[in-house]
Amino acid sequence: MNDATDAPIGIFDSGVGGLTVMRAIIEELPAENLLYLGDTARVPYGNRGAETVRRYALNAAELLSSHGVKALVVACNTASAFALEALREHLTIPVFGVIEPVARQAAALSKSGDIAVLGTRGTIGSKAYQQTLLNLRPGLRVHPIACPLLVPLAEEGWTAGSVTEQVLAHYLEPLAATDVDTMILGCTHYPLLRDAIEGVSCNYCPPELNLLDSGRATAQAVSEALGEQDLLRSRNNADGEHRFLLTDLPEGFVQTAQFFFGRSLDGACEHVDITDRATSSATG
Repeated sequence: MNDATDAPIGIFDSGVGGLTVMRAIIEELPAENLLYLGDTARVPYGNRGAETVRRYALNAAELLSSHGVKALVVACNTASAFALEALREHLTIPVFGVIEPVARQAAALSKSGDIAVLGTRGTIGSKAYQQTLLNLRPGLRVHPIACPLLVPLAEEGWTAGSVTEQVLAHYLEPLAATDVDTMILGCTHYPLLRDAIEGVSCNYCPPELNLLDSGRATAQAVSEALGEQDLLRSRNNADGEHRFLLTDLPEGFVQTAQFFFGRSLDGACEHVDITDRATSSATG
């Protein structure tokens, strides 16, 4: 057995949203062992400052590195926006964010040159999607939309119905004055609202709208990159093992997490402590 290929892929997020990315990775790479870290003691990251997010991300990366992960997936748009460069400088393993893969898809697919990005206030305020898209294809017209109510709707399971549709209509109505033909779901919670977003967007965007989510795009990027580096487990192996580390065990977490993950967590959640001890050399 090749120890390098058998090592797990580490995935981290501030809470449950990153489980939609993990779910996509399982669909793309079912043989891979996966280790998920949810920094539930410090969720959410979206309203934190950039330096704080970088510090939290380095904490998470160090903890996952101690478990021998062969790659790191930053399954959080805010951490991808603020901490990806610091993580790549600090680690020797491949590090993947969730912004660039889906931005590449969007830039390649859009015919009109108008792309909408739905995200949290933190992600939209970072301008990470806007800058990445324009770097990939100068001249694009990017339409960022902060959608702060969509995360609580997703976590409460309100993925359909009149309230969700009214909220989405409020956010998407300005797109009627644009030529948007491609939309990025720039938050890992938003795939749970995909059907509702598709339904409401028909009122403001063309029916052939390209609706892209970062989880699927990131899973494909991980598969391609690790394949090129000969770091993937053989598809002839049995399905990989999945473990879940949490910095807090909030009431109701497992039920909410299973909704995002799409399957049982099988009681595999472990509590871990996370500290700043290993990041002083990276931040000081």
